[in-house]
Amino acid sequence: MELKETVEFKDLGLSEAVLRAIADAGYKHPTPIQEQTIPITLMCRDVLGLAQTGTGKTGAFTIPMIDILSGGRAKARMPRSLILSPTRELAAQISENFVKYGKHHPLTQALIVGGTSMDEQIRNLDRGVDVLIATPGRLLDLFQRGKILLADIKILVIDEADRMLDMGFIPDLEKIVSILPPLRQTLFFSATMPPEIKKLADKFLSNPKVVSVSAPSSVADNVEHFIVNVPHFRDKQSTFYKIFQQEDVKNAFVFCNRKRDINDVCRFMKSKGIKAAGLHGDMEQDQRTDALNTFKSGLTQVLVCSDVAARGLDVQGMSHVFNWDVPHNPEDYVHRTGRTGRAGAQGRAFTFSTPNDFKSVGLIEKLIGKKINVFSPGGKAPAAAASEAAPPPRHKPRHEPKHPSPSKRHPPREQKRSRHEEHHNILSEENNGRFGEDAPSFLKGK
Repeated sequence: MELKETVEFKDLGLSEAVLRAIADAGYKHPTPIQEQTIPITLMCRDVLGLAQTGTGKTGAFTIPMIDILSGGRAKARMPRSLILSPTRELAAQISENFVKYGKHHPLTQALIVGGTSMDEQIRNLDRGVDVLIATPGRLLDLFQRGKILLADIKILVIDEADRMLDMGFIPDLEKIVSILPPLRQTLFFSATMPPEIKKLADKFLSNPKVVSVSAPSSVADNVEHFIVNVPHFRDKQSTFYKIFQQEDVKNAFVFCNRKRDINDVCRFMKSKGIKAAGLHGDMEQDQRTDALNTFKSGLTQVLVCSDVAARGLDVQGMSHVFNWDVPHNPEDYVHRTGRTGRAGAQGRAFTFSTPNDFKSVGLIEKLIGKKINVFSPGGKAPAAAASEAAPPPRHKPRHEPKHPSPSKRHPPREQKRSRHEEHHNILSEENNGRFGEDAPSFLKGK
């Protein structure tokens, strides 16, 4: 993503205190979505933000919210703003942004997520918070227990709306919005705009300003994408290790479709001397936090995870992404590969494809609007040479028939062998080509 060097944060109408915090963080120029969204948000207009992952969406709403909320004071159990996030990790990252950019403001915040004790969360709400960051399930739980009142919400942010749809949170989302005051400012962000999300946006927003900095479902230009064909899923381990040795892997996300495969992949990597950790939704919150913090700090090199990590998690300098499995949803490919190549850096994304994945790969290529190059580990043989030396069939019949004769059963067998050999031909194609002091205790010291 190429940043616009002509505009600086000081040109966007932000207060001196916020500008000092931004400078302390080492930033001078806003990303395109920040440049367009911040002035509109400061004008108290509704915003519909469309941008691919890694474009700075979190800063686009946290930075102006700090200025808007600086002139008031929160009451007990009555937060002044609400940010809804699909995952605990993304909610924690939003909290980190408020700590970073709000360091010169006396604003308070609370993080309300599942998997942790309610007692501390209730105590924070009782003190009164300016910013409430929550996942839908835990928020509704506390509301139904009478521990929180939502009648004073002045700003609502819905982040990663399309991920909310994927995770089945839309009914909870509609229930929460029905409880909120109708007169409020709403900021609605999504990487893609399927019909269900467009319907929600029309329902929740009032005369919004649409901010779109890239085509929906597009991939970053600074990420190189590769398909790695493997004959069988059991070949993924050896193939990964070849690529890992060949590539200069600084750090990497490895995405699996099934949570039960994550531990197996982790064990394999550790057996090869690769420092790896797992991250998935069935883990306890403290385990998930530990895994993410050790990865961010560089103590582990590879994070093997489910799609819980595909949205919003920002790890600086991510060099590689590996799709151990082709994602079931083509749009998940965009978000997985968006973990690398962030903030203008270069990245590389590899996807392992078995013969059964051809259709899914085609859907991804149709979504992103381009063909993905085929990568052969080592790159020793071009496609033509490989086709001349195609490997023999894996299963050899025990006895050759003495008198071969045509049979109705033969054509299917020959057809199956042809597809198998075709995949081996493709196989050999050569590519030419830290949280602040205000953060909750469970996020500290990990």
